[in-house]
Amino acid sequence: MATKDPQEPFTRISIEEAKAKLDGGEAVMVDVRDPHEYVEVHAAGVRLIPVNTVVNEVKQIREFAGERGEVLFICKMGSRSALAAEYAAAAGLSELELYNVEGGTEAWAAAGYPTGD
Repeated sequence: MATKDPQEPFTRISIEEAKAKLDGGEAVMVDVRDPHEYVEVHAAGVRLIPVNTVVNEVKQIREFAGERGEVLFICKMGSRSALAAEYAAAAGLSELELYNVEGGTEAWAAAGYPTGD
């Protein structure tokens, strides 16, 4: 269940909630791991933007989100993606709803959700 800590500029959601948002066309997902992790396994349809480049890629994230207005950040387990969401908010993406996918790519793949492209 989505949880919003008033001290965080993002909402924490489960992989199930993330998949529902993606399936409903409400959101896009950004994988913030390193490229070598991404090639091993990643959720289908994500865009790779490593956590250390998020601040420099605000325009790309905004364009990727398009009209959807929601960006899901995912990493291996959920720590780097929370940091990426913090960076995105600090860099000016406050007009978008930002989410951290708890459990990350490991939980996504373990649940049998689509991986690949």
